[in-house]
Amino acid sequence: MTTSVETTPTTAPAQTPAGVIDLQNVSRWYGNVVAVNDITMSLNAGVTGLLGPNGAGKTTVLHMMAGFLAPSKGEVTIHGKPAWRNPAVYRDLGLVTEREAVHAFLTAEQFVLACAKMQKLKDPAGAARRALELVEMTDAADRRIGTFSKGMRQRTRVAAALVHEPKVLLLDEPFNGMDPRQRMHMMELLHRLGDNGHTILFSSHILEEVEQVAGLVQVIVAGRLAASGDYRKIRRLMTTRPHVFAVRSSDDRRLAVALIGEKSVSGIEIETTGMTVRASDYGDFTRVLPRIALDQGIRLHQLVPSDESLESVFSYLLEA
Repeated sequence: MTTSVETTPTTAPAQTPAGVIDLQNVSRWYGNVVAVNDITMSLNAGVTGLLGPNGAGKTTVLHMMAGFLAPSKGEVTIHGKPAWRNPAVYRDLGLVTEREAVHAFLTAEQFVLACAKMQKLKDPAGAARRALELVEMTDAADRRIGTFSKGMRQRTRVAAALVHEPKVLLLDEPFNGMDPRQRMHMMELLHRLGDNGHTILFSSHILEEVEQVAGLVQVIVAGRLAASGDYRKIRRLMTTRPHVFAVRSSDDRRLAVALIGEKSVSGIEIETTGMTVRASDYGDFTRVLPRIALDQGIRLHQLVPSDESLESVFSYLLEA
C-alpha cells in the first residue's frame, strides 16, 4: 500500500500533468518480468531522492524519464511533452547515468566542450569553463579523463550534464567515488540548484546522502511506488508503528508515572540519560506532554523523535 504525501490537488484529472516531470500509470516490463508496475509520480522544482533496494526499478524509472526507454504502459512527460522519441527534451534536461560512458583519451575540457557543442550553445568554450568551475574541476581540465580517479570522472560527467544549464537534472548514483569533501561540495551544489528552481531527481543507495540533500523522497519497492513526499510526514502517517521519542526532563520518573496512563502512550523506558517513550499517536502525544509537564511542575529539557530518520522510514517501508 502506498503512503503518499501530495503537494498537488488530489482532485486533478489523472491525465493532466501537474509537475515538471510526470509519470502517469507507468509500467515497464521485459518479457514476463515486470520492472516497474503502475507508477504515478509528479516532480517539481527542488531536490528529490529516489530510493529503493537493488533491482527495485530505480534505474528503469530514470531511463524512462530521460527518454532512453519507452514505457510499456502509461506516459512519461517533461514540461508536458513526451520524453520518449522527443530529442527536444534534451535542451532542458541533464543526465548522469550510473554506468560511465566517457572516452578516456579526452581531457575533461574536451569532453565537456563536446557536450556544449552538441547542444549548439552560442559560446561552447565559455559554457564548458563555467560547468567545470561549478564542480571544481578547472585545475584538472587539461588532463585526460583516463588518468582521473572515479570521483574526478564523476564530477566531469556532472559538468557535462550541467553545461547547457538545464532546468531538469536526473542523476543515477551521482556521489559514486567522491571523497567526503567532494561529496559535501556536490551536495551544496545540488541544494543551490534546487533552491534556484531546478528540478533534480537523484538516486542513491546511501541513505545519509539522501537525507542531507533531499527532504522529499520517492521510494520504489519491487517496481511499485511505496511512498512519496516528505519522509518525516511519511513516518507520521505510519499509524501502525509506535513513534519513539527521546525525552529528558527535570524529573523523568515523576513524568513517566504521569504519562503512563495516557492512551497515546504505549510504553516507557527510563535510563540514566533520560527516557524513551513509545507513542501510538504522534499528534496526541506531542500535545499532551507539555500539558502534563506543566501540571506536574516538571521542566522539559528535550523532546526528540528518535525513529524519524530516513533510515527508519526506509526500513519500515521495506518491512511492510
